[in-house]
Amino acid sequence: MLAYPPACLVNYPSMRNIRLLIQYDGTDYSGWQVQPEGTTIQGILQEKIRRITGEDAKLIAAGRTDAGVHALGQVASFRTSTKLAPEVIKRALNAVLPDAVRITDACDAAGGFHPRYDARSKIYFYMIAVDRTVSPFLHRYIWRVPHRLDQGRMRCALPFFKGTHDFSSFRASDCGAKSTVRTVSGISLESTDTLPFMGAALNGSFIRISIEADAFLRHMVRNIVGTIVEAGKGKISPDDMEKILASRDRRRAGPTAPAQGLFLEKVNY
Repeated sequence: MLAYPPACLVNYPSMRNIRLLIQYDGTDYSGWQVQPEGTTIQGILQEKIRRITGEDAKLIAAGRTDAGVHALGQVASFRTSTKLAPEVIKRALNAVLPDAVRITDACDAAGGFHPRYDARSKIYFYMIAVDRTVSPFLHRYIWRVPHRLDQGRMRCALPFFKGTHDFSSFRASDCGAKSTVRTVSGISLESTDTLPFMGAALNGSFIRISIEADAFLRHMVRNIVGTIVEAGKGKISPDDMEKILASRDRRRAGPTAPAQGLFLEKVNY
């Protein structure tokens, strides 16, 4: 446990619930959740929390992102008896975390707050580059699809996913969710010829697919994106989305899009 001057300590209740807002580049990590092998975001954060507080705290996240998936607005919390102020916890964690993981905010949450169960919805977006040549500054964060995509067909496929459905056709084979019913409240596709980058512009042909739902099954977003891309290639009719959903058969849907294009953008409470 690190030593802190008295000015950093505040007279808090004996047990607190600290809420963190986290960003991370998931490229070099085996996902969020601690695993027997591989370096994970949860594992690194818990190790650093132990170093700062001297406690073996369990960090609970709003969403368990898979290996290679990124986050701009992951929310997590842990219980602690530390007297350190939230801002001090934030600074201390950022001082010892790897550069690919940053705490952007820390605060005291209500004792009953749960990042996953209290979430009303989560927003993910997925980035695609429809080019044979992609800037080297993007390869970690984008799926390069070197084929012509009919964006009209892709947009026609989107409405079928809105609403409450059984998404069995779009979950991973090892998904352990008890229920496969989810409610998608929003899904959109945007295209652009430039992406802002450090005050400059990276040129190309880019597609961003955004999905908001009350919760997601494992690989659900990536499987939906992979299926929408198949519609863009002309391999699946947009009207087939309804049949694929109704079939509850993963084999009927398209391939799983690569992890690197997926971002957890925001968790709404």
